[in-house]
Amino acid sequence: MQSSKRILVAPLNWGLGHATRCIPIINALLEEGHEPYIASDGVALSLLQKEFPDLPAFELPSYKITYAEKGKNFKIKMIWDSPKVIKAMAKEKKAVKKLVKEHQIDGIISDNRLGVFYKKVPCVFITHQLNVLSGNTTWMSSKAHQKIIKKFDACWVPDVKEKPNLTGKLGHLKKPKSNIHYLGPLSRFEKKDLPALFDLMVLLSGPEPQRTFLEEKILSELESYAGRVLFVKGKIEDQQRIEQKQTEHHHLTLYNFMQSDELQQALNQSKKVLCRSGYTTVMDLAKLEKKAFFVPTPGQYEQEYLAKRLQKQELVPFVDQEKFTIQELNRMEQFKGLNQFETTVDYSGLFEVFSKVKENSEPTSTSLST
Repeated sequence: MQSSKRILVAPLNWGLGHATRCIPIINALLEEGHEPYIASDGVALSLLQKEFPDLPAFELPSYKITYAEKGKNFKIKMIWDSPKVIKAMAKEKKAVKKLVKEHQIDGIISDNRLGVFYKKVPCVFITHQLNVLSGNTTWMSSKAHQKIIKKFDACWVPDVKEKPNLTGKLGHLKKPKSNIHYLGPLSRFEKKDLPALFDLMVLLSGPEPQRTFLEEKILSELESYAGRVLFVKGKIEDQQRIEQKQTEHHHLTLYNFMQSDELQQALNQSKKVLCRSGYTTVMDLAKLEKKAFFVPTPGQYEQEYLAKRLQKQELVPFVDQEKFTIQELNRMEQFKGLNQFETTVDYSGLFEVFSKVKENSEPTSTSLST
């Protein structure tokens, strides 16, 4: 049996998806007798602290990236922000080195945090973007990302290896690398047979200002929607706030955020879901076998690619944010909805990477034989 290891789990603070898909990883570490330590910033860190209040948690330097107000300016804004990212990565590396030494960390799991790496302990990178779509610079952004992934001991891709799969060309290379392992889709949720309480669930997340733009647009459109609506804004705040609004046409329940158990129940109790097409959301909806409608974040190539791909497969319809009207939801009737992939993750096997002794590694004093 593996000895107990202290593992630093560090998701990118880019919406909530990277943090939420780390939840099953953290739970698996706990079940296998390891000690997870959490590190991130912003809403990603807040979410994981609420989910795991008893685990040690640390703040990492922020990348300080925001979306452009107009989707067409997305790439320009990313290029403009790139010096900030490089600077944050340098700070991140120093912070991680300090954490490893001060807390005798035995291994690292980075979900898309490029600077969360320390050469003296085994390091794993989680991503569904082996190819990073960026329009006519896709070849360059993909090569750069693959070069970073190469230095990690393992790369875990939350998808299935063969076709059919969820990520398409995002998560699959023409020439696969030896350190890539496919986990199958990751979700913190379980499908439950519960009575439907809501005709529509609106589930938002993602960086500002686009999250707020979509919230305002949907709330305006919902005034003419007949039915029971649950609206989760995806705003992680200190206290949960719930509002009720009753009109002649519909009943609206608004939450600023929900934690995993509440969210799982609410999704299972909702007939349809309106949301972004972020990959973690796609995995969650597939696990719950939901009918959905997607509004991709403007200018984000990955979300646009996933939305177009799933619409082409006649699974989930989508529309651009600026063109969204409540009447668009009627198109959902013509689509099949998402289905889960039956996969079993061998976490014991995956976690063996942390038992490998690296050259020039420093012995830790926390590994307890179990």
